[in-house]
Amino acid sequence: MRNSRQITLTEGPILRSLVALAVPIMASSFLNTVYSITDMAWIGMLGSKAVAGVGVGGMYIWLSQGLSSLARMGGQVNAAQAFGRGRQEEAGEYAKAALQIVVVFGIVFALISVVFTEGLVALFHLGDAKAVGYAEGYMRITCGFVLFSYLTVVLTGLYTAQGDSKTPLLANGIGLALNMALDPVLILGLGPFPRMEANGAAAATVSAQFVVMLVMVLRAGNSGGEYRALAGIRMGKLTEKRFYRGVFRIGTPTAIQGTAYCMISMALARMAASFGPGAVAVQRVGGQVEAVSWNTADGFAAAINAFTAQNYGAGQMERVRKGYRVSFWTTAVWGSMITLIFLCFPRPISQIFFHEAEVIGESVGYLVILGFGEAFMCVELMTVGALSGLGRTKLCSVISILLTGARIPLALALSGTELGLRGIWWALTVSSVAKGILFTAAFKKIT
Repeated sequence: MRNSRQITLTEGPILRSLVALAVPIMASSFLNTVYSITDMAWIGMLGSKAVAGVGVGGMYIWLSQGLSSLARMGGQVNAAQAFGRGRQEEAGEYAKAALQIVVVFGIVFALISVVFTEGLVALFHLGDAKAVGYAEGYMRITCGFVLFSYLTVVLTGLYTAQGDSKTPLLANGIGLALNMALDPVLILGLGPFPRMEANGAAAATVSAQFVVMLVMVLRAGNSGGEYRALAGIRMGKLTEKRFYRGVFRIGTPTAIQGTAYCMISMALARMAASFGPGAVAVQRVGGQVEAVSWNTADGFAAAINAFTAQNYGAGQMERVRKGYRVSFWTTAVWGSMITLIFLCFPRPISQIFFHEAEVIGESVGYLVILGFGEAFMCVELMTVGALSGLGRTKLCSVISILLTGARIPLALALSGTELGLRGIWWALTVSSVAKGILFTAAFKKIT
């Protein structure tokens, strides 16, 4: 009998199945966004130098997400396709392989980050000793304990593959409550706790991530039902080589895509840094605000990924096409709503995080310019999820790297005009529009 937390993806009404799976995932993604926004709101009270420092330190966490996305995408797609073919034990082996791979990645990345913190932060040329101090402290804590985040990412993908998006939502809800409680206490030093500033934000985030991971691990033992990928996994025992190869085959293009995207963004951040610490802070905070649409679309992408993979494994391509159409309009409407919010309320949003008039003005410009591309970006992310569910991660990687890479020369050209810093923001929007259109055309051609 199917567990009540699991959603049927290969039969029944498509819209109902997709919404039932997607809503908890989108809610989980929204909670992750609130994590970051909560941190930024409190850190913003310390000034733009603290925001800039945390932004640089956080860049390396973002860079490392390519490693966790390899294991997540490789595990989720292979497990979901195995479920679609009715091979439950095979799905469990893919799940174990993905978890073992990400544990190794997490330990290695943490060691490198802690040992070479100063040199990695120096690459951004922040030009302010206080901002550099914030960046180094934040990076040592968040990157040093990155394994908690890595395991959470992969476990979320595996729960989704078996049609259970409620467990990740529960875990993230508990983590958010803890993070919101710890932020003011550790950042500002309330009661008996010392004032830790940026280090306090890092400690609150890591603590919340540990709790989220722990809840998912404990619930894995109760993941009964028709689809079981997590129950009974023995992490200390290796599986067959073909399962590791399967995870790398599907996941590696996604990891390359994510890492390239981050490196391109880091290059743009260095360009923005030439306009002062305030520009870096605007990019960091603007990215967190934009994550309201980005993470929500990414959550829906995870749902359509599992839906597509299971139905592809079961040979139901017409159901795949119908599911994509439903997802397309859902994400397009959501992105359009975010566009309206960014265009109509950029200043009130900016004033939540910044208190210097000049920085607020730059933040307003960022939100307005990025707002024009939100619907296209949402459609792009959802389509990447659908194509990946078909196993076409290599195609996604090629398209994304080429068009995202075009941001650098475009930003160089536009920032050299009267647009200045805003030329960099326009480069982001133009490429988002192009990617949304091209990915949609690619999916329609393939299917």
